[in-house]
Amino acid sequence: MTRPRAAGVNTLTGVEGTGGHGADDGRAKRPTIREVAAVAGVSRGTVSRVINGGHWVSPDARTAVEEAIRATGYRANPHARSLVTGRANSVAFLLTEEQHLLFEDPNFSLLLRGATHAAAEREMPMVLLVAGTAEERRRVAQYLEAGHVDGVLLISSHRGNPMMGELLRHEIPTVACGVPLGYEGKVGYVAADDRSGGRAMTQHLWDTGRRRIATITGPMDTPGGVLRLEGYREVLGDAYDPELVARGDYSRESGRLAMTELLERRPDVDAVFVHSDLMAAGALVALQAAGRSVPGDVAVGGFDDSGVAAQLHPPLTTMRQPYERISAEMVRLLLEVVDGQEPAAITLPTSLVVRESA
Repeated sequence: MTRPRAAGVNTLTGVEGTGGHGADDGRAKRPTIREVAAVAGVSRGTVSRVINGGHWVSPDARTAVEEAIRATGYRANPHARSLVTGRANSVAFLLTEEQHLLFEDPNFSLLLRGATHAAAEREMPMVLLVAGTAEERRRVAQYLEAGHVDGVLLISSHRGNPMMGELLRHEIPTVACGVPLGYEGKVGYVAADDRSGGRAMTQHLWDTGRRRIATITGPMDTPGGVLRLEGYREVLGDAYDPELVARGDYSRESGRLAMTELLERRPDVDAVFVHSDLMAAGALVALQAAGRSVPGDVAVGGFDDSGVAAQLHPPLTTMRQPYERISAEMVRLLLEVVDGQEPAAITLPTSLVVRESA
C-alpha cells in the first residue's frame, strides 16, 4: 500500500503544501497553493502574495485568486505561515476594566462579538484579555511582550491607564475604542462622535420644552464622560448649571445613586441626559422610588442603544452607537498598523432614537 505523502511547509509562502485532493487513507487532502494557481490561471508566487497581504498584485489577479480559493476550498496553514512571517496571526481584545463588567455592560459584549466576527473574516483568531487590576496588567503585559498576538484592540481606556504606556513601550500595534485621552497623536482609534451625540440628546430634551435638564456623566477620565458633557454644555450655554450635573461610572447602581442625588439637590429637575443606557436604567429606578413619572415629570435620555434601552419601562430614548461598524473599523485599522502603516483615527456619527421616555 502506498503511504500518503507527508505535508510540508513551503518556506517561500508560509503555507501548507500537500498532494492532490485524493488520499489513500480515505480522507480528502487539503487543496494546495499549486491547485489554486492552476484554477486562477496565475503563478504560485501571485497566489502567495495574495494570501500574505496582496502587495504587488493587480486587482484582476487578486479577484481571480480569491475566486479560486473559494472554489477549491483552500485554507492557509496559519502555523506554517507564522513561521515564515514571524507573526502570531492573532489579535487581542483587551478590556481594561474589572472582569464582571464584561458580562454586566452590554456595550463590551457587542464590541467583542463584532470584533471577533470582523477578525474571523480575515482568518484571524481573537484572544480575549482582561486587565482591570495591577496584577492582571502585569500578566497581560508579559503575554503581549512575548509576541503571542500581532496587535491589540484596546477597550475602555481611562486617562492615565498604565496599560497604554506598556503597549507603547513594547511597540505593540494598538487601536483604541474611543479617543485615547492623552495619546491622541500616538495611537489610532475608532470612536463614536460623543460630543455631537451629547449635543443631539440635550437639544432633543430642550426641544420638548424641558428647561431644567440635568445630566449624569460617565467617569471624567474617559472620552465618553468628557465629550458628552461638552456637548451638553454647548447646547445649554448660559443656562448651564453645575448643580444639575452628577457623576456616574457607567454602572446601573451609579445611575440610581446619581439620580437620587440630583433629586435631593434640585427637586425641580424636569429632564436628565444620562451618559449610558445602563446608568439610565438605574436612574429610572430612582425616579420611580421618588414617585416621579417618566416622561410626565422627568424626561430621560440615554446613550448607547445597546439592547437595554428598548427593554426598559418606559422604553428609553437614546443615542445609538454604530457598534458593528466601530468593531469592523477597529480590526481594519489594527491590521493596517500591523502591516506597518501609520495609525489612523475614525469618528463615526451617532443617531437619535426616540422612544417613550423623552
